[in-house]
Amino acid sequence: MDVEIASGRVTLAGYLANPPVADAAPPTLVLCHGYPSSALGAAATNRSYPELADRIANEGWRVLTFAFRGCGSSGGDFELAGWLDDVLAAAEHARTLGETRGVWLAGFGTGGGLCVCAAARRPEIAGVATLGTPADFKDWANHPRRLLQHARDIGAIHRSDFPPSTDQWARGLHEIKPADEAARVAPRPLLVLHGSDDETVPSFDARVLSDAHGDAELRIIPGAAHDLRHDPRAVAILLGWLDRARHHQRAS
Repeated sequence: MDVEIASGRVTLAGYLANPPVADAAPPTLVLCHGYPSSALGAAATNRSYPELADRIANEGWRVLTFAFRGCGSSGGDFELAGWLDDVLAAAEHARTLGETRGVWLAGFGTGGGLCVCAAARRPEIAGVATLGTPADFKDWANHPRRLLQHARDIGAIHRSDFPPSTDQWARGLHEIKPADEAARVAPRPLLVLHGSDDETVPSFDARVLSDAHGDAELRIIPGAAHDLRHDPRAVAILLGWLDRARHHQRAS
């Protein structure tokens, strides 16, 4: 079911999948995509996530996925700090969808890093799963104008007058650091899933995130690249982790 999520003045295009078996209070997962690839561009970034949401919903979850600002059919323009606001807005929206046994976050790439930062700010978030996630955005922060141009090239920034201030736009690249936030997620569960052959984010970042949390479940998939969304092994590990989380909640 298509839904809309208000994130400040921006309207995000979302998709809600409900579990097929009636449950008065299912656990809820907010599912986040990563930064658009040059091949697909921003318009197509979230295209396959409703399918994944439906698959997770079949395991007993209520799943909310959405396109970050500047992507898909969502309004706005790409800004890392704005994307963090989007995760927080989606998590808050998820709490309004009905009774639930907790809201969890899962994200790929950049989306995963922002899920960690959102959970650090919201203690009511029950747990987080990250897939192919960077420990920080230092590479972007070192070359903000290059990133800004790339975001324009792939269609994640639409307005010619955005941002009003490049320095302010780039501030979030320096200040948002998933590894620095991971300790604040503990003792809530954290899954850190990464490909050993990730060509975009080194697997070392996964170890940094895991160590920063202190008790994360770290899984490195041999031979896997960055696009874990389409790696059946990664999806299976995520589903297994979510299943354990759901049953643990039911038992407690």
